[in-house]
Amino acid sequence: MPKTGYVAIVGKPNVGKSTLMNIIVGAKLSIVTPKPQTTRKNVLGIHTGEDVQIVFLDTPGALIPRYEMQRSMMGFVHQSIEDADVILALADATHGLHALNFLTDEFIEALKASGKPIILVLNKTDLLPDKKEILPLIVEFQKLGIFKEFFPISALKNRFVEDLLKSIASYLPEADFLYEPDFLSDQPERFFVAEIIRETIFLEYGQEIPYSCEVNITEFREREAGKWYIGAEIIIERDTQKGIIIGAKGEKIKQVGKRARIRIEKHLERPVFLELFVKVRDNWRNNTTMLKSFGY
Repeated sequence: MPKTGYVAIVGKPNVGKSTLMNIIVGAKLSIVTPKPQTTRKNVLGIHTGEDVQIVFLDTPGALIPRYEMQRSMMGFVHQSIEDADVILALADATHGLHALNFLTDEFIEALKASGKPIILVLNKTDLLPDKKEILPLIVEFQKLGIFKEFFPISALKNRFVEDLLKSIASYLPEADFLYEPDFLSDQPERFFVAEIIRETIFLEYGQEIPYSCEVNITEFREREAGKWYIGAEIIIERDTQKGIIIGAKGEKIKQVGKRARIRIEKHLERPVFLELFVKVRDNWRNNTTMLKSFGY
């Protein structure tokens, strides 16, 4: 009988949650940038082996919410914990004893209350100057009394990830596969296109611009002949940000459009015509109606 189940990946921003899922699934499903808070919604990725199917839930980085959007993001994290069969708590090994600062008393209680097996994954071990630093970390984290196992890995270098997969499989229930073996995600193409545009914005702009932006796909026209048409709105919070997004004589937005289009065409494996519009929606990150329309 095959084993099948859901695995939630939780942790602070920038600890490598998206990188780990992308490596396991073998495709870039979650966008990855050097900036924190890149992932805003749960991204589902499916790994299928010979006799196991693991459905990963890549969650937003755990933080203390400061506005409604971040509260919604943390809602996704807690919902994933409820839905999961196994929980991976990912931590950056280079942060030492600060690696699990996101595990507040409230979060620890939520993990305990879930009754799910929780595996601590110490990521980025390839960056440690001395691998002997790992053991004292594990000893300290054992004192929390919530982890079943401890796995030092490097997601970026794909080191010991296979061992982690075997451990995860041992905790999953026996059940038929939920998805066809060649499925990598159940997210629609519109979702991935919006994420690619948002990733481009994260990479192209500094300071607060990426965090104040949302991408809304307004049109996604598939054509039998010719290029597919994609229309997208870049939502920002203030009029002063509009000039930064567009740039002098519109050059910046053209550059963003060109780079996003190339990535979208690679993802969709077909030519597209991408049209970007910039819209100001005052304080949208605190507007519950707008957040709901954006899928938060």
